[in-house]
Amino acid sequence: MWAVALRTLRDPEEAADALQEAFISAFRAASTFRAESQVTTWLHRIVVNACLDRMRRRQTRPTVPLPEAGPGEPVAPRDAMSDRETSLMVQQALMELPEEQRAPIVLVDVEGYSVAETAQLLGIAEGTVKSRCARGRAKLAKVLGHLRNRIADANVPADGVNVQEQRQWEGR
Repeated sequence: MWAVALRTLRDPEEAADALQEAFISAFRAASTFRAESQVTTWLHRIVVNACLDRMRRRQTRPTVPLPEAGPGEPVAPRDAMSDRETSLMVQQALMELPEEQRAPIVLVDVEGYSVAETAQLLGIAEGTVKSRCARGRAKLAKVLGHLRNRIADANVPADGVNVQEQRQWEGR
C-alpha cells in the first residue's frame, strides 16, 4: 500500500500523509466491510481514494519543490546523473497526465497490477482501464519521445503510433 501511495503521489511526505488518512478511514469504516472482496483489495481502494483526494487538494494549492541538490554536493558519475535526469523526466511526464490516466498507468505499468485488479481497485471497468492506459501511454510517448532508442523503435514515429498498427486500422 505504501508503494501504491508513493508511486501515485510521487512525494514521500504526501504519500505518508495519504496512507495515514487511509488507515484512519479504514479503521473508522471497518464495521462497514462486507467481505465481498479481500481485505487487501478494500484497503488498496481506500489508499487510492486517499491519494486521489490529496492530488485534488494539491491542485488547488500548488507548491514549488525545493531543489534536491545544493552547493557543495558531491559530484556523481555521469551515468548516475543521466539516470536521475531520465527518472525526473519520466516523473514529470507522469504528473502532466490527467489523474484518470495516471492512476491506471501507475498501477498497471509501474506497480505490476493486472488490468482486472486495477479495475477493481479503481472501481471502473477493465475496458476503461485499458483505454485510459492506452491514451496515457500515447501522451507519454509524445512527451518522452526524445528518450527513445531510435534504432530499436524504427517503426514508431514521433507521435507514438506504431506504423504497423496504423496500417492495420487504415485497412492497408
